This record gives sequence, structure tokens and C-alpha cells, in this order.
Amino acid sequence: MKPPSKLLWALEVPRGAWGLASLAGARTMLAQAPRGDGRAVMLLPGLFNSDASGVFLRRYLHRLGYRAEGWGLGRNLGARTIGPEGERLLARIRALYDETGAPVTLIGVSLGGIMARFATHRLPGMVREVVTISSPFAGDPRATNVWRAFELLTGERVDAPHVRAQSALVAEPLPVPSTAIWSRSDGLVNGMICHDAASRAIEVRSSHVGVQVRPAVLLAVARVLGGDAA
Repeated sequence: MKPPSKLLWALEVPRGAWGLASLAGARTMLAQAPRGDGRAVMLLPGLFNSDASGVFLRRYLHRLGYRAEGWGLGRNLGARTIGPEGERLLARIRALYDETGAPVTLIGVSLGGIMARFATHRLPGMVREVVTISSPFAGDPRATNVWRAFELLTGERVDAPHVRAQSALVAEPLPVPSTAIWSRSDGLVNGMICHDAASRAIEVRSSHVGVQVRPAVLLAVARVLGGDAA
């Protein structure tokens, strides 16, 4: 598969800005989501992003009645942030599981979704459900316009043996329910590698930049957590 076109790539920032602006007129639609049940939900940010990137989604889920938290690990710089074997992320999930006494729901954006799937394979009994948003977990990482940025920021090569092994694990079907939210018009990653046959797939129309603040994405996440068919 090929990465998205240069035109879609060039339009990422203005499309992302429009998505943020569209929140203002979406209150009625977003209020129609099912109410939460108080479960713990952890949001994992995308490459180079921090918990600040998920503030709108966290606040929305909190208002619905979930215990929505960031991952608390700073900027997502891949293994530089979570550890070579994800040990810092796994420790964070274990701590939240121990505190609440119940499996944690993981929601990951882009690289954060890949990490959520990796962590779930490592800690299947501590994860209740996984929702990925524009996460290219199901194909060649070079079918994106950001693989070079990934290598620069994380210090890891996409063709390194340990990275390929972890990618293969991430692509395997998860032992818990999983949903993949993806966009055919994503300008940074090929949307076709952001979902697979083993996960429920929900297609939205969105850029990659700011996808987590799109009203359609917020509502899709809320419906998945609430058990509604999307």
C-alpha cells in the first residue's frame, strides 16, 4: 500500500483546524451519547503529543460519567517514553488496574493506539477493551507520511528486528473487544492499515491532525463505550 497523496498531506493542518472549529456546533449531537458507567478509561496520545492533545476527549468522557485519564508519561516519543518493552506504560496500566480493581479501557490515537494494542497483548487480564483512532497497526509502516518522523523522534528504525517483532504482535487479533476508528481521507497514514477484520471498524471522514477532537469521533467513542452499535 502507498501513503496518502501529497494533496491530502498538505491539507492536514487546515482540515484539522476546521475539525476543532466544528466542535462549537456539535453540542446537541454529542449530548445524545449513552451515559458512562464510571469505568477507568486511559487515553494514549499520538507521536510527539502529550496528554494535552486528548483534553477535549477526556473532558467529554468525564462529563458522560467515565473516569477518563491521560497516560501521565509526557510526550509520546515511542520507546524513549514507554521503555524498550513498554515497561513504563505497562506499569501505569497495572497501577490503574490495582487502584480501581477492574480492567482498564484503553483509547489510543495513532501511535498511542499501536501502544494500546501492544500493552493489551502483554496484560490481557487488565484491559477491558481497546479503541484505536487513526492507528496504522495493520500494515506496512511505510504506507504513511510519518514513518521518517517516527524514526527521527523515537530513535528506532521501522525495519529493525525488534520493531518488526513488536509490530507483528500488535497486528495480531486482540484477546479483548476492539474497535478501530479510521478515515479514508487521512493525510498522514493510509486508512486501510488502520483497521482489520478482527476489530469492529468505524469509518469517519477526517484528517489525521486533530482527529481526536472531531465530533463524529467523540460520538463514536462514546457509543462504543456505551455499547451502542455505531
